[in-house]
Amino acid sequence: MEESLRLTMHNKTIIHNYFVYFMASQSGTLYIGVTNNLEKRTHEHKHKLIEGFSKKYGCDRLVYYEHYSDINIAIEREKQLKKWNRKKKEELIKKQNPHWDDLSEELR
Repeated sequence: MEESLRLTMHNKTIIHNYFVYFMASQSGTLYIGVTNNLEKRTHEHKHKLIEGFSKKYGCDRLVYYEHYSDINIAIEREKQLKKWNRKKKEELIKKQNPHWDDLSEELR
């Protein structure tokens, strides 16, 4: 079950889901973000519902993501990735997604 928060009644375990993700434009411009609902956030990017960089540059294809259960770790990872040079980002994407396919279809 992909939800931002899941509560197990038996042992009251709370599981959080956070994602660091890359959106790409047709020309290859990359946007890196963090969210607690990857399916919703991807939809917002695809339909240009978010003002700013991703809308301006047409970043509407989900090409990479990582899952975390701790928001602080996810935010630190996002900051780390944003500091990387273009080549290093491309190598990371190609490991998971060699053809830069739109991964948003697998979220459904």
